[in-house]
Amino acid sequence: MKSSTEIKRIAKDTVALEANSIKNLENSINDDFVAVIELIMKSKGRLIVAGIGKSANIANKMVATFNSTGQPAIFLHAADAVHGDLGNVQKGDIVLCISKSGNTAEIKTILPIIKNMGNPIVGLTGNMNSFLARESDFALNASVEKEACPNNLAPTTSTTAQLVMGDALAVTLLACNNFTDKDFARFHPGGTLGKRLFLKLADILNENSKPSVNVDATINEVIIEISKKRLGATAVFENNMLKGIITDGDLRRMLGNGDSFSTFKANDIMCLKPKTVDINTLAYDVLQLMEQNNISQMIVMDKANYVGIVHIHEIIKEGVV
Repeated sequence: MKSSTEIKRIAKDTVALEANSIKNLENSINDDFVAVIELIMKSKGRLIVAGIGKSANIANKMVATFNSTGQPAIFLHAADAVHGDLGNVQKGDIVLCISKSGNTAEIKTILPIIKNMGNPIVGLTGNMNSFLARESDFALNASVEKEACPNNLAPTTSTTAQLVMGDALAVTLLACNNFTDKDFARFHPGGTLGKRLFLKLADILNENSKPSVNVDATINEVIIEISKKRLGATAVFENNMLKGIITDGDLRRMLGNGDSFSTFKANDIMCLKPKTVDINTLAYDVLQLMEQNNISQMIVMDKANYVGIVHIHEIIKEGVV
């Protein structure tokens, strides 16, 4: 068993080695990289990302990133390609082949076939003297000085370099295509991220529960309305005009003052000029407004019409955080 000091040293050396290799990738961002970006942007087809072994794992991740940022892509396992999956490559597609050595048997087999099909080939390799580099229309350099593995065998630094070059391609395409957060939301409708980007108050508001009282309502009526609608607050109106809001916090402060409230009316304890929010506002934006103003409820309006009250707990339970 290694000592604590040795374990930390090995881990830190790994991080340092990979970080340095990634830094050196800046030299690979050259005119060929620009040409690849222009090629992909002009294409009406998909980006086929092919690899084998650990490079196949990286290719899968690249495909996920490309698809989520607006670039249609599919994964092609080089071994399966020679057994029928080359049928996935259609006219107009661009094939991005990933291989550290650039000389694997499967890559050597499929490249001539793909070239005969007329599809452009982009090679991403750690060996610029390899078969892949020579036979590709464009070759991107992902070479590293050595693997982090002490035996210089297990793909570690090399796969990190491949991953970073894939991210560089994806992010550059994203920027060139003016891909916005709204575009991102269309491809990420699920999970916390998606809900932050598309879930609106209209999607979660219960418009059948609209607590409201008149300005001359008794405190007993206010308490009954707040308890009945279970939102911890009620809007206060006068002649159908919004005048204020009463929260359960306002009721507690009233009771804490020790005064007799038997003659109090709603307008005696309401907060004037309550904060309101439009029903089409993103739920996550409303949550941030609540946190900034240290409040738990907001009145929701549809233009000039009162449609309800949203409680911070209703937003949180939807999973936007």
